[in-house]
Amino acid sequence: MSASPTPAQTVGPYLSIGLTWDEGPLVVPADAPGAVWLRGEIRDGHGEVVKDALVETWQAGPGGEFHPAGFRGFGRCPTDDDGRYAIRTLKPGTIEAQAPHIEVTVFARGLLHRLMTRVYFADEPAANEADPVLAAVPAGRRATLVAEKSEDGYRFDITLQGPDETVFFAV
Repeated sequence: MSASPTPAQTVGPYLSIGLTWDEGPLVVPADAPGAVWLRGEIRDGHGEVVKDALVETWQAGPGGEFHPAGFRGFGRCPTDDDGRYAIRTLKPGTIEAQAPHIEVTVFARGLLHRLMTRVYFADEPAANEADPVLAAVPAGRRATLVAEKSEDGYRFDITLQGPDETVFFAV
């Protein structure tokens, strides 16, 4: 019996086999009103980029509704050789007293299970302050869940381990 990991024991680096598709990062068409890019990079505990990760997003539409016409609400993007991902989507609305947010899952080499986190938006300070999930995160760690405004959308970097580790949720 071998003690070395098998493909069934890790979620990567087999992500490109059947899990990606060309339209995966394109939750909405380029001409969709309010379309924005959610971009970032994934780094490991040593600060090195993770070239073979996969980011999935799920979210509500701009009015807080699920599955509005022309909006898939689900995105999937592998990281490139520089550890970057990019998903074109719409900024979500408020859902049941929760601040606008996007649910994120990260799959990567060496992980036995996916990692779950959330993206909140820096330009929603009042909603973020009132969000019950964000409020449950220690104040000093909340910034790891907040995407900053960028030229064409938002930037959300993910750190898998270490002192700057992104907050991940056990669900």
